[in-house]
Amino acid sequence: MAMKSNDDAVAKITAKIPVGPAEAIELFVFVNLAFLTVDIYLAHSINEFALNAEWIPFYFSIVGSILLLVGMAKGKLNPNEPTANILGHIVGWGSIATGIAGMILHLESRFFEEMTLKSLVYAAPFVAPLSYTGVGLLLVMNRMVKFETKAWSQWVMILTLGGFAGNFVLSVLDHAQNGFYEWTEWIPVASAALAVGVLVPMTWEAVTKEYMKVVLVVMLLQMVIGTLGFYLHGVADLAGPAAEMWDNFVFGAPIFAPLLFCNIALLGLIGLWACWECAKAEG
Repeated sequence: MAMKSNDDAVAKITAKIPVGPAEAIELFVFVNLAFLTVDIYLAHSINEFALNAEWIPFYFSIVGSILLLVGMAKGKLNPNEPTANILGHIVGWGSIATGIAGMILHLESRFFEEMTLKSLVYAAPFVAPLSYTGVGLLLVMNRMVKFETKAWSQWVMILTLGGFAGNFVLSVLDHAQNGFYEWTEWIPVASAALAVGVLVPMTWEAVTKEYMKVVLVVMLLQMVIGTLGFYLHGVADLAGPAAEMWDNFVFGAPIFAPLLFCNIALLGLIGLWACWECAKAEG
């Protein structure tokens, strides 16, 4: 009886959402690509855009966001509307290429020259550009995999898993730069590992609704961890040694990095929503 009550509560919540999972992915990708404009500007300001190639993701984020906005307006968030479909493929494949190229260039900045663990830790974060690849894969997937199917929801969970795996690597490499000076720097490492662990079964087999509720709790926990990290990074930057506050934010703890936990957890919730709908349809 309690289980049915919980299921009814979930059904009431999802029924109030004005869009479906596929439309939510379109909005998710647009917001992420638009926000990457700010993130890239802040990240590449560290060396004042020393290489012309560093402007590519910045301008791509602006142009890509505009194209997606046009597609969403034309198709009313339907990714299979002809204009939205074409623009989504253009931005999606371009984003995938941008992310892969960025990863290679970040590794080439030092790691490919020295091939040491130290050079990997202190090189430009090679996982960071893969945010573009993830965004691109979501756009392409949303146009090539049929909605309201198990395969669609599993692809979303696979990309969520990949996102948390990337967060794990970023957390380890970023905090290794100061030798995990504060014990709290281990929290995102453990949190990302937990998320990866619970998401694995979601990517290849049908799970029970009870297990989905466990995943829901873990995704909400990731949001708490991300918010806590954002606060701690912000406090560290505000107390930074530089005279100019801008310098503290550019050269200090990456202020937006912890919000990746919130962001990817949101993607996981969209995938979980789709999984729940599939389970409900199957009875």
